[in-house]
Amino acid sequence: MSGKRATDNKVTAHKKAPVVFARLQAKRAFEQISAEIKRIIFSGVLKPGDILPSELHLAAQFGVSRQTVREALRRLEASGFIATQKGASGGPVVVDTILNSMNDLFLDAFLVKKVTTEELTRARLDIEKMVLKNVFEVKDRKTIAHIRQTLEETEKKLKQGSDEFEGNIRFHKQLAEATGNHVYIILMESLMTVVAHFHSVLQIDIRTMKRACKAHLSILDAIEKDDEPRAQAELEKDILDIYRAYKRTEETH
Repeated sequence: MSGKRATDNKVTAHKKAPVVFARLQAKRAFEQISAEIKRIIFSGVLKPGDILPSELHLAAQFGVSRQTVREALRRLEASGFIATQKGASGGPVVVDTILNSMNDLFLDAFLVKKVTTEELTRARLDIEKMVLKNVFEVKDRKTIAHIRQTLEETEKKLKQGSDEFEGNIRFHKQLAEATGNHVYIILMESLMTVVAHFHSVLQIDIRTMKRACKAHLSILDAIEKDDEPRAQAELEKDILDIYRAYKRTEETH
């Protein structure tokens, strides 16, 4: 994963969904409109790829001006719920980029608060140890087998000289996926966005990445052998090794 933060808003448009929205009062109606469209998306009536009705049609349904609708759509786009598709058949399209938007906001909050490497490391130890505990409780062998495959690919690329920054970050996300708990998955996605930023800014070297991959293989081996104490010890060792790499770089610069 690189320091670059971008959101891919390419979508495949589907036919317009015949959705009927509730008529609203004009006072701060743009907030009510965005909330109503979110409700329809959450209910599953509108799905990624569906094109929303035109501004004119939405304005008529909600009983407000087109400017009010436009403001509501701007909010939805900024939140990652929709994207504006160009062309004759374009318009506001439902997209699934909410998590990317959350990650960006999470990183911005970390930067504004000037989070230190010590704070990040302490949080990682607390959160990731809990995630790992849940991995042992759930024992999702299918996801664990997939982690093995991904790790072996990462190890191979590292041996070929690639820093495989992304592969090492992905390991921690996959552990969260192995819990089956969406809260842990979302939290780990956001946390790893911050970790990736620190890795990029502090320019973590390939030797550190190789040690991280080796640690991940040890963690996975312990998971496969149902040895939670060893897995927890290896995880702590991995996170603290990255912390020491941060400190070395900070002292150098």
